[in-house]
Amino acid sequence: MQNHHLLNPNTMQTLLTKLRNIVGAAHVLTEGDLSAWEQDWRKRSAGKALAVVRPGSTNEVAQVVKTCADFLTNNPHSAISLVPQGGNTGLVVGSTPDASGQQIVLSLQRMNSVRRVDGANLTLTAEAGCILQTLQERAHAEDFLFPLSLAAEGSCTLGGNLGSNAGGTQVLRFGNARELCLGLEVVTAQGDIWHGLSGLRKDNTGYDLRNLFIGSEGTLGIITAATMKLYPLPSAQLTAWAALPSLEAAVTLLGLAQRQLGAGLTGFELMGQFALSLVDKHFKHLRVPLFADWPFCVLLELSDNQSEPDARDLFEQLLQDAMANGCVADAIIAESLEQAQTLWQIRESISLAQVEEGLNIKHDISVPVSAIAEFVKVTDTMLQNALPGVRLVNFGHLGDGNLHYNVQAPADDDAAAFLREHEAPVNRIVFDSVLQFGGSISAEHGIGSLKVEHLAHYKSATALGLMRAIKKALDPQNLMNPGRVLRI
Repeated sequence: MQNHHLLNPNTMQTLLTKLRNIVGAAHVLTEGDLSAWEQDWRKRSAGKALAVVRPGSTNEVAQVVKTCADFLTNNPHSAISLVPQGGNTGLVVGSTPDASGQQIVLSLQRMNSVRRVDGANLTLTAEAGCILQTLQERAHAEDFLFPLSLAAEGSCTLGGNLGSNAGGTQVLRFGNARELCLGLEVVTAQGDIWHGLSGLRKDNTGYDLRNLFIGSEGTLGIITAATMKLYPLPSAQLTAWAALPSLEAAVTLLGLAQRQLGAGLTGFELMGQFALSLVDKHFKHLRVPLFADWPFCVLLELSDNQSEPDARDLFEQLLQDAMANGCVADAIIAESLEQAQTLWQIRESISLAQVEEGLNIKHDISVPVSAIAEFVKVTDTMLQNALPGVRLVNFGHLGDGNLHYNVQAPADDDAAAFLREHEAPVNRIVFDSVLQFGGSISAEHGIGSLKVEHLAHYKSATALGLMRAIKKALDPQNLMNPGRVLRI
């Protein structure tokens, strides 16, 4: 690695002056409270930015990047780098600056236009700073569905969703952000613009550059806009809540639902009893149903292109069959949109309830669906043996094998002390078990800086070598979000 050193203030001011000339002085923030950009959502880390730069167009992004790249060329031992940031809702400390005061946060929030909705092509083209919920609402207003949906949709942005290859609650039917994206506009680490906003579903003209940038967490270039798939709005959407006697029963129910509902099954969310007890404890107004007597509950969503009566008949038949074979103990079908929204709010409130309960060790892992029950059994036992009294908050997107397998301190322990003393050994137990069951230590949150050291242990040397080669080829100056995903 290069030996970085701090540059004199005059040199820094020259750089900042150039950036102000590009985006306007009001959009280069260096003073005042910058915590909204410098601190991550979970408050695990707070850095110090040289500046927060807020470009308003792709051309401005390109000029900012080129200016910084030229600066590095002329000052090769500088530690100047760029940290792309969207809504700053990430969970792996991947979009906030370090403590050096040498990183520039490049916020895309001003770039929030929907450029085009192409109904015939079933696509929407929008800028990276668009809030996810805004995209959902725009699509719905034009009688289309944009199916990417996750808890932070009121504040996360399209660029961040693509940079982390976000998942959410409808991956089972529609796939991650990667599967929903047809084209990208990207500013490279040299300040060039790749105009790749194709709405084509077939294009075999060389390497798939789009998929290189999706999931790269801003380490290869800056996504400034994207063309995303739309779908026709379903004629009916119903939600059911089922109580289950075991995790094996949840896997059985998933298979039954996939056979009987087919592509109509658009959501299948697993929630453990302790996870739901936290919601019941901290958000009593939500009135969590059916959880007290059963170890797991599942939230199912059915989207039907025929009619609500047809959808209800399908759901009722599924639940009757599931009760008959013993994989469902009790169930309800939402009778109104309001009731359905409340059931989904319970699911989305688990993370917030954990915050209320105290600091915790989060895991976003995936294993094959067929191995989930055994993985949980084995890993629960190892954690309980290592840390008696530890509480396990288990929930997630069972349909695609993704669990948020979180570890809460014993009830009477100091949560902060528990985190300091036990995070490393807990991570090792969980990640080793994930590896044993053929899984991934990051299913949808990314690597960021929190997991960058773990990646070296749980990714093959060949894969890491290929990733480093790509990084060095596309960003030889290591300008783009250094120290995230990979150590170079």
